[in-house]
Amino acid sequence: MYQVIGARTTRSFRVIWMLEELDRPYQVTPAAPQSDSVVSLNPSGKVPVLVADGTPISDSTAIIQYLADRHGALTYPAGTLERARQDSLTQFLLDEFDALLWTAARHTFILPEELRIAGIKDTLRWEFRNSQQTLTRRVGNGPFLMGETMTVPDIILAHCLGWAQVARFEIAEDWLSDYHQRMRARPAFQRAEAS
Repeated sequence: MYQVIGARTTRSFRVIWMLEELDRPYQVTPAAPQSDSVVSLNPSGKVPVLVADGTPISDSTAIIQYLADRHGALTYPAGTLERARQDSLTQFLLDEFDALLWTAARHTFILPEELRIAGIKDTLRWEFRNSQQTLTRRVGNGPFLMGETMTVPDIILAHCLGWAQVARFEIAEDWLSDYHQRMRARPAFQRAEAS
């Protein structure tokens, strides 16, 4: 059984959702970032941490890709052109969606007040809109980002879109709003949200 360390309201949700999609047993151990229990497993103090076979793994993207690879689902095989496209899309989402939202969060409630720059959020919102347009040009037809197959980038994007709504970042592309609602309606997403 896997152990997920971290709160569902953090990027730990991505790991919980992935485990629900894979129908794998897990337990969640709620822990705050920078807590002693987290730092003992991840020196950066960040959550989530997944304990697999007694070994801690950190970083939500590394964790969900590990789970996809280990269980042969929600990913293309390593070394294939499809996997290269998938990895490229993953990196794009981390750079152009996740990083923008994380920077906004840091300047809202994470950094010490004297280091926060309120005006940076206008720039980040502008970049977020542009990133949506770029994503629209990158994806093809199909219910998922890679077409007919749900993959790791879908979990990252759907999580980021929820984060964007909470942070009041506009989802400007209509298809993204529809996509987000479809992803949220997935039974595994619903179970993860209820966990």
